[in-house]
Amino acid sequence: MKRFILFLLKPLSFLPAIIMMYIIFTFSAMPGEESSQLSYKVSYQIVTVGAKILDKDLSANGVDYYIDKIHVYVRKLAHMAVYFCLAVAISFPLYVYGLRGFPLLVVAGLICFGFACTDEYHQSLVEGRGPSKRDVAIDCVGAFFGITLVRIVCYTALLGSSDGKKKKHRKKKKH
Repeated sequence: MKRFILFLLKPLSFLPAIIMMYIIFTFSAMPGEESSQLSYKVSYQIVTVGAKILDKDLSANGVDYYIDKIHVYVRKLAHMAVYFCLAVAISFPLYVYGLRGFPLLVVAGLICFGFACTDEYHQSLVEGRGPSKRDVAIDCVGAFFGITLVRIVCYTALLGSSDGKKKKHRKKKKH
């Protein structure tokens, strides 16, 4: 019965990845103007909070100036962030199922790359949007960092647990 339950639950471990894909797809389905307004609002929040923290009294023109300076970077960081999350959501279950090292990087990386390409194609069908090779590259950078984080965290966690087992085994040998 336990094996049957695990057999049913294993595919659910990819549910976070599917949710991330849905989120990315939803953002990509926004018309260009709506997407730009969303990132503008985020940029506005960053500038106003930054001004408060730095105790700067910015005029409306000053706020607009800094928003214009960071707006593109906010959009590109958003690309990296969602693909970072997607890569973590894909890599972790693959790691748990035994895909490790370079093969994990290749498989999870190809999945993220493929989704980034299809996402850019999808954007080409949306009003006011278009495909961008640069965005695919930025998405892949975010995915690479996500996969790398999973590899480091999982390796460290397994290393720590295997050290504990080795120490117990050594103590038993001495007695």
